[in-house]
Amino acid sequence: MGRRILNDALRTMVNADRRGNATALLQPISGVMVSFLNIMKHRGYIKNFEVIDPHRVGKINVELHGRIKDCKALTYRQDLRAKEIEQYRVRMLPTRQWGYVVITTPNGVLDHEEAIRQNVGGQVLGYFH
Repeated sequence: MGRRILNDALRTMVNADRRGNATALLQPISGVMVSFLNIMKHRGYIKNFEVIDPHRVGKINVELHGRIKDCKALTYRQDLRAKEIEQYRVRMLPTRQWGYVVITTPNGVLDHEEAIRQNVGGQVLGYFH
């Protein structure tokens, strides 16, 4: 159930972006989803997001840029060593110019560039481009 929450939220964002909507409402939420959205915001794929009522079921209102081509969460969390991240990125992303693999590490949730820079491995949450 917990891994489907992130996947459903990312699919909702992709579908809203393809329809040309300016915002997407994500519900229910999780802490991992907030971390994933922080990375997307930092990399310029979404404008902003606002967490509404985080103590109950909660909702997140996401302002979209129109840059998201595809965004997926993996239902199985594949383990990666720091040396294997680049090979995984080449296999999963379409080109070198855009897209990020999101990895949960002992240092927190990071994209692949930051994980390589910190030389830390972890489990793959998903990717976006």
